[in-house]
This record gives sequence, structure tokens and C-alpha cells, in this order.
Amino acid sequence: MIPQETIVALATPSGAGAIAVIRLSGSEAITIAADVFQSVSGKDITKQKTHTIHLGHIVEPLTSSGQAGKVYDQVLLSIFKGPNSYTGEDVIEISCHGSTFIQQQIIQLLLRRGAKMAQAGEFTLRAFLNGKLDLSQAEAVADLIASDNEASHQIAMQQMRGGFSNEIAKLREELLNFASLIELELDFAEEDVEFADRTQFHELLERIEFVLKRLIDSFAVGNVIKNGIPVAIVGEPNVGKSTLLNALLNEERAIVSDIAGTTRDTIEDELVIAGIGFRFIDTAGIRETKDVVESIGIQKTFEKIEQAQVVLYLVDSVQCSESSLNRLKIEIEKIKNKFPLKPLVVVANKSDLLLGEQKNNIQATIDHILFLSAKQKEGIDELKNTLLSFVNTGALRNNETIVTNTRHYDSLLKALEEVQKVKWGLDSGLSSDLMAIDIRSALHYFGEITGEVTNDELLGNIFANFCIGK
Repeated sequence: MIPQETIVALATPSGAGAIAVIRLSGSEAITIAADVFQSVSGKDITKQKTHTIHLGHIVEPLTSSGQAGKVYDQVLLSIFKGPNSYTGEDVIEISCHGSTFIQQQIIQLLLRRGAKMAQAGEFTLRAFLNGKLDLSQAEAVADLIASDNEASHQIAMQQMRGGFSNEIAKLREELLNFASLIELELDFAEEDVEFADRTQFHELLERIEFVLKRLIDSFAVGNVIKNGIPVAIVGEPNVGKSTLLNALLNEERAIVSDIAGTTRDTIEDELVIAGIGFRFIDTAGIRETKDVVESIGIQKTFEKIEQAQVVLYLVDSVQCSESSLNRLKIEIEKIKNKFPLKPLVVVANKSDLLLGEQKNNIQATIDHILFLSAKQKEGIDELKNTLLSFVNTGALRNNETIVTNTRHYDSLLKALEEVQKVKWGLDSGLSSDLMAIDIRSALHYFGEITGEVTNDELLGNIFANFCIGK
């Protein structure tokens, strides 16, 4: 059921600023605004066209004795009449001065005139309920607000424009057409007729299966792009981990010292490389120690490696003697064996102090090792390019649909399972009535993504994560 109350909320971030925007939505939005707005030109805003802006004052309405009320602020009032508005309802946006006192005074005035305080995400919920957005597009609004790098912004925009929804809707429509023919066969079960062409149906199921697998596979990329790719910088004490972190971030973020064991806890910071967010974690040096505090830091290092998507193993290239290189190979193998699915990049620091022969020996012993000087900031760009190679940026460049939402991912997995059941049933000559059950289940999971199938609990969980005012 579509709510009938007119809602109000602050649409801009709370706190003082140059301006603030207060949003009203609902059947009484224009009437409530007209009660408290006096246009400088004397216009009646209830008679004005949609998508117009008016200068005036927010004032307390006249008292019963006809006395003029208090003037709160000079504002710009924007009118958006439904259905041509964000929510599909009549919407008023009041741009006032950004004083927190003014914001609260105006909101309280609108509440006294009959508006109700909006819940988190209620404006976007109404846009969904009024058919302005489907559910996946509505969720993309929250992702767009939360995007903090080019890649996550690009994915959210693509989904908000309906790229993902259109792909799912098209598959669902084609499957629905065949489902109708299968259901029709059930009505003529005694005549033993087939309305659905089995060859075409098999081709459709294979195509749906292919698309679903591609979307499911894209989640691995989409999830790390959306949340940032955690990169753990590990190695023995004093090899330059903190210096490397500072060089990557181009600021003095971590303490740098000649004293071994300076970093006793993990230090994290973020960097955007070519539109992709990376979260670098400078960890305590890995070594045998009796220092209790340092031991806790080393334990945390292994926890961070567990959480990281990529591991940078840093070594001091100047200290790489033949015996230490052999020990290093053993350490690298230990990490690879413990975390076989994590990309491991071995980086030789302080390369500016290396002799040619030393460099050749290291390259001959350790495969695919990168050389850089964190102190001189040499080789940093090559390291950044290596990190980027772990992300499928080709899908981004080609504007392909990338799944970032865990709910969508779960529904896609369930839809794929049902489609594969239908495909197996078709290959096995299963009866139409049994296949119809699995087809209905597949359609159900497709509908869950776009919102054709929904319930109040699901909507509550989704929109509760929105900010108030959106």
C-alpha cells in the first residue's frame, strides 16, 4: 500500500552550511507549503506550474486575530508536481540558509501544519512504490550516495539508469512467455499437445544460464570495487613498510624509524588508483620477538593478511644475501601455502642502493619480483599498475553490468539453480507440470531483484540503510 501522509525531511547533510534543502512529498505538500510561504511577487504557489522556482519568505501563518506571524527566512521554493517528480508525488523543496536553527524551525513549522517526519529512505521507497524506480535502481541510489571513487560511481550510475534491471527484465519476460505456454499445456494435458517449442526453449535456457553465470562471476569484482580493495603490506621489521605506505599515499601517514618494531599495530589508509579504491594496511614486522606488545601486533598482521585481497611482501634488497634469499623463498612459500587464493606481490625495496650484480642475483632467485625505492619514490607507478592488474577494469571500460549487491547475488544464485533444474528436466523429458514448478521458482527470484516480488520486511531492510531525506 502506498502511504498517504505528506512527509518532510532535511535533504542536505545536517549541520551548518551555506544553504540547506528541506523536502516535502505527498498529496498535501503544495498546500502545506502554501500555508507558510509568502512569495515576494505575491503569487499563489498552489496555482503555479510544475518545475518552477519562487523567491519568498517562510512565515508563521496569521493568528486567529489576524496578526502577522514570525518570519523565519528568505528562501527559494521549488515545485515538482506528480507524477513528474522524484517520488511520483507532489514534491516541494525549500532552499533556506544553512543555519541549523533555521533548518529546525522550518521543519518544526511544517510538522505543525500537518506534515510527518520522513523515515530513512522513505522518499526513495515512495519512488519505488509509485513506479518511478524498480528495486535494483532504488538500491543503486544508496550506492551512488556512498560511492567514493570513479569505479563505484560508474557502477552505481549504470545500475541506476536501469542497465542491470533491463537485462534481468528481458530474461524474465522471455522465460515468462515460455512459462505461459508450458502452463497452457497443462490445461490440455489429456490431448497430449506441446505449445512450447522444446528446441527454442532449450536455447533460451542455455542463454539465460550463460548470462546468470556472467553476472554471478562479476560479483567478485563488483564487491571489491564497491568496498575498496584491501592490500596488506607485510615483511620483516625495518624493510621500509611504513615508508612505502607514505610514498603510496604521498603523505607522512606512518611513523618511520631505524628502530626495529616501530609499527606495533596496523595502520590503514585509502588511495584511489585509476578510479579504483585501494585500502592499504601497514602491518607490524613479522619476526620472532619476546616483546608482548610487538607480539600482539604480529598476530594482528596475520589477521590482516586473512582479510586482505592482495598481499605486498616487502624485503630489504640491500640485505638480500644468498642465505637470506633462500630463507625469503621459504617464507614466500609459507604465505602462498597458507593463503593460496590471494595474489602475492614480492617487492624489493631500497633498489637505489643496489649494485647490478646484487639485483641480478635477486631476480634469479625470486620470480616476478618488483624493484622500487620507497624513500626516493622510484618504481611506485609500476607497483600501482601491478595492483590494478588484479582488477577486471575491462568490464568497467566496456560498461558491462557488474553486480555489487549481496541481495542481488543471492537471488541470481537461486535463479541459476532453478534454471538448471528446468534445463535438466527438459533434457530428461520431465512432464510439463513438474517443469512448471521450477520455472515459477526461477521467475520468483528474478522478480525479487527488480521488485515484482517483494514484501514489507524486505523493503524495510533495504530502505532502512538509506539516509533520512533520500
